[in-house]
Amino acid sequence: MKKLRFKTTAKIFSILAILMLTLSLNLASPARAAEEISVAAAADLTFAFKDVAAKFQAQTGATVKLSLGSSGNFFSQIQNGAPYDLFFSADISYAKKLEAAGLIEPGTLYEYAIGKIVLWVPADSKLDVSKGLAVLTDPAIHKIAIANPEHAPYGRAAKAALEHEGLYDKIKSKIVLGENISQTAQFVQSGNADIGIIALSLALAPTMKDSGKYFEIPSDDYPAIEQAVVVLKSSKNKDLANKFIAFLKLPATVDLMQHYGFVVPK
Repeated sequence: MKKLRFKTTAKIFSILAILMLTLSLNLASPARAAEEISVAAAADLTFAFKDVAAKFQAQTGATVKLSLGSSGNFFSQIQNGAPYDLFFSADISYAKKLEAAGLIEPGTLYEYAIGKIVLWVPADSKLDVSKGLAVLTDPAIHKIAIANPEHAPYGRAAKAALEHEGLYDKIKSKIVLGENISQTAQFVQSGNADIGIIALSLALAPTMKDSGKYFEIPSDDYPAIEQAVVVLKSSKNKDLANKFIAFLKLPATVDLMQHYGFVVPK
């Protein structure tokens, strides 16, 4: 009886030891760190990348931690050591500056899209956006929202288009600036501005498409909004970051980006 009890006790201790060893290996495993990438992305990608990230996560099991904002602000943060793995800029020049400064992984700069700008108003607005930028001279308009040209590429495009049409000086007193293109869209959507110049990718998102109307501003009115991604040299998950870029090049992902109004370079 004593021998049987001893064998049972020894077996229990053996099982416990195996469980403790497995637990300690799981906690110490460095591979778990590679299961998440931190992505700094321009605000025009707000809706498109929620879909892209969800599909990437479903396919790989990895987590995509998205931070959305103005490209200029992200550029400054990265220069100061912000711990992102990937930077999706709405202005290729920011990516090129990081490359020149030696802050990206060599050979990872990739132009992933060209953006477009549109005039957008709520569905119940009496403004006729089909008139194009000329509608901005309507005396019924008190506030016009654009992104801040100082650090938002879509804001620079909006200002360029207004200057191209000789309208900027006429309406600049009515302009309200969004910190990024997503906040700019919120200004118009919430009624804090009568009309706005926003990214086509936001105008095509379900929430805005169903609640407003838009007019695409001719691309000849402003410099091309060339957008690029880079893997940062400080990234601790470079393999996974490169897999995300490869995923972006797949036909299904390209179709998804085009669905949101992006022109994807061949």
